[in-house]
Amino acid sequence: MLSHVLTGTTRFVRSSLDHFNARHPWSHNDAFHPWIFTQLPNNRARALDVGCGHGVLVAKLAEHFEHVHGIDPDSSMRRASIDRCAGLSNVTIDDTTLADASPGFDLITMVAVLHHMDLITGLQQVRDHLAEGGRFLCVGLAHSDSMADHVWDIVCALTNPLIGFMRHPWPNYALSTAPLPTRNPDLSIATIRTAVDHVLPGARVRRRLAFRHTIEWTKPAPQQKKTLFR
Repeated sequence: MLSHVLTGTTRFVRSSLDHFNARHPWSHNDAFHPWIFTQLPNNRARALDVGCGHGVLVAKLAEHFEHVHGIDPDSSMRRASIDRCAGLSNVTIDDTTLADASPGFDLITMVAVLHHMDLITGLQQVRDHLAEGGRFLCVGLAHSDSMADHVWDIVCALTNPLIGFMRHPWPNYALSTAPLPTRNPDLSIATIRTAVDHVLPGARVRRRLAFRHTIEWTKPAPQQKKTLFR
């Protein structure tokens, strides 16, 4: 019963603030790019951005890595990425899937992408495609299930217009870029944590504002076999 009340409260708060949010829009995904750049690995030969969208993150990563590969199944998104990264000789944009990408990446990023994939399969592919010491940095969405989830949603709904106003004090009536393909998340953050702990032991999953969470994991080196001396 309480869960239904909290769900309704969240919807009411969000709908009540829709007009203000529309006048002061901000990208909930791009807002996490600074977090990504504070977590880059030491080795920076190859980076993979899964679901590269408009190519904003790919273009930024190109300044830090020898080669950046952006992949996206949507042809309009790939065209947008190619246009944005025109002239960047160390960037490749194509429709390769994560499963088919060549392994050995120092960084794999996903921003609002993991919930489009089968969770366990996606995490396993990340694990298998990272080089030793490589990092997985993910900004994700989760379905609200528990009381804690709904309370956090209310916090996000209330802070969303404040962040928008701080980023864009004056109303923005400019035309936006082409919308990204969207899908509502099916899994709760508790379910995601359980899967991450199983596939990527030691990873950090944290709730964030803007209705997001982050996953951070560094692939460890394989344990050296101990030599027994008699």
